[in-house]
Amino acid sequence: MDWTERVAIVTGASSGIGLAVAHSFAARGVRLALVARSTAKLDAVAMKIGRDRAESFPLDVTDRDLVGSLPGRVKQRWGRLDFVVNNAGTNCRGPVDERTPEELLSILETNLVAPVLLTRAALPLLEPDGVVVNIASLAGKIPVPDEAAYSASKAGLRAFARALNSELSLHGRRIRVATVCPGPVDTGFFGSDLSLVPDLVFSQPMSTAEEVADAVTAVIERGVQELDVPSVSGKLATIGYLAPRLFSALRPALEKRGKRKKAHFLEQITARAERGR
Repeated sequence: MDWTERVAIVTGASSGIGLAVAHSFAARGVRLALVARSTAKLDAVAMKIGRDRAESFPLDVTDRDLVGSLPGRVKQRWGRLDFVVNNAGTNCRGPVDERTPEELLSILETNLVAPVLLTRAALPLLEPDGVVVNIASLAGKIPVPDEAAYSASKAGLRAFARALNSELSLHGRRIRVATVCPGPVDTGFFGSDLSLVPDLVFSQPMSTAEEVADAVTAVIERGVQELDVPSVSGKLATIGYLAPRLFSALRPALEKRGKRKKAHFLEQITARAERGR
């Protein structure tokens, strides 16, 4: 497909997956509306890509008024809108009864409500053959203990994408809604205390932000509904979803492997920090 001069909104674009998506799109000639809370970080990204190709739109995606007006502002700036990548996300790990109501609501507002509302605001403005890509998670297929609200938000995001994609098709709209479901990604999203991250998460291969960005471009180019990153973890998650008893039997072995891999990952982080001194 011809990506040149198309326009994309990318949320969470100042770091991690969003930043990788922004650079991947820019390399294909896409003009970018970069969204995150940090003005300074966004401006640095825009400057690196080029102000003729990227514009900063600093905002908190939980601000419903700003999210509702964003697609119109982007179209006013760039003249069109082709892609929306709902990537911004947050998590507060730990048992539900140890999390405050505000923390739980923040997860749901950021990971589910914001993408729903941004997609709704973008639909009337998207060009024919436009695509919305939601960054969900394998945790939306296999709910993870101590990440209940996060798992719920990502499962909801997957369901929203599938239902809306069918809805738009039934009504003859030439707009697609797709989903990318990563497993663990080495982006700093785990936070500073790895002890809070369930061992099960680390049982799967670690991906890079660039690999997830490749999946985003793939769902757009190939017209597929959903891609898992890595695919082998997606197959395991599908088996677990369809056969929960089998997955329960496998869980102890997966958690044991995840515990070893988490310890190794912590060693890598420590080594990186020492090299950076």
